[in-house]
Amino acid sequence: MTLTGTVLDEIIVGVREDLAARRAEVPLAAVEERAAATAPARDARASLAGDGTTMGLIAEVKRRSPSKGALSEIPEPAVLAAAYAGAGASAISVLTEERRFGGTLADLDAVRARVEVPVLRKDFVVDPYQVTEARAHGADLVLLIVAALDDALLRDLHDQITGLGMQALVETHTEEEVERALALGADIVGVNARNLRTLDVDLDRAAALLRRIPAGPLAIGESAVAGVADVEAYAAAGADAVLVGEALVTTDDPAREAAAFRAVTRRGRPQQDGESR
Repeated sequence: MTLTGTVLDEIIVGVREDLAARRAEVPLAAVEERAAATAPARDARASLAGDGTTMGLIAEVKRRSPSKGALSEIPEPAVLAAAYAGAGASAISVLTEERRFGGTLADLDAVRARVEVPVLRKDFVVDPYQVTEARAHGADLVLLIVAALDDALLRDLHDQITGLGMQALVETHTEEEVERALALGADIVGVNARNLRTLDVDLDRAAALLRRIPAGPLAIGESAVAGVADVEAYAAAGADAVLVGEALVTTDDPAREAAAFRAVTRRGRPQQDGESR
């Protein structure tokens, strides 16, 4: 698959340039050595699944975004992450892309050192080096964006992630991408309400795609959450958890909001055509 002239393209160009600089500074062998010495990854899927009664929450450390610009300075990401964890967040998402999102691997290090819940490295992963980096910096979960990867690379990166003991959040936005994620055997499938090619947001479309995910994989609703009503809409569509950044980092009380999102009742996946009751 070739992407041309999209926001996603532009982001990935910068990601590759920054990756080349890090690779020149820190050889892969050094990253592999650090990864091998890192404590085993936590079980993010189990944490997100919880007891099945209320929504799981991936609470995000997010300073800015291409669509909204600056959101929050977050001078101490570990403090914010600890507040999320204290409010019952199932996992913490840490943006590590610097140019558009203002994140760094140092943020990931700080959060990992502070919280015991699983941590997601959220970035535009397009190279095996980044997966090894994620493990070296203590990530338990790694984002893979289907729209950014062809099938061969998607499978290779997914296999590498699981081979290192981590889990992958495989993000989709279209019916075709959902089918690709399911064909991969993804255990955690995200549906992003935001189209990374245009930055348009459509929660209704995301809800329709979530309903296409069969029982088995965890289904994660991403983006378009401004309040509890949006989490409830994701729950009604069968999401097991939501990933929320902007609504948490722009509120006066992130812990209160996180707790409110976590309290939403999970509904279960709507029955698929042909499934027996």
